[in-house]
Amino acid sequence: MNIHIINGPNLNLLGKREPETYGSSSFEDFLIKLKAEFPAVTITYFQSNVEGELINNLHEYGFKGDGIIFNAGGYTHTSVALADAIAAIKTPVVEVHISNVFAREEFRHHSMIAGKCIGSISGFGLYSYSLAMMAIVQRVK
Repeated sequence: MNIHIINGPNLNLLGKREPETYGSSSFEDFLIKLKAEFPAVTITYFQSNVEGELINNLHEYGFKGDGIIFNAGGYTHTSVALADAIAAIKTPVVEVHISNVFAREEFRHHSMIAGKCIGSISGFGLYSYSLAMMAIVQRVK
């Protein structure tokens, strides 16, 4: 089984950025734990702060593999282009957020990409990625 994780803008700063909201672990440190938690899954990872690079990565992985876990960061609330990219691909996508976006500013309550994803998970810290991984693994079985 192959699952690809895509992280959007500012997620390269995990562990440094607003630890009260996003925790004190880098994503790379968490990824080691995630791979250990799911040894039967081949996990690949990409991060970019650039919307076009995220779209290109969705296109690249969107016709292979068993699932994509996507944290679009702030683009979640603004990008029709990312929503269109998800709609155009065949690989199922799970939207993930570390923080509970519904407990934050009102503009974060709307996701442009959620309707194109098979599901959305938010508010469980980095464990949100584990939950998304479990959802994809169970869906593929």
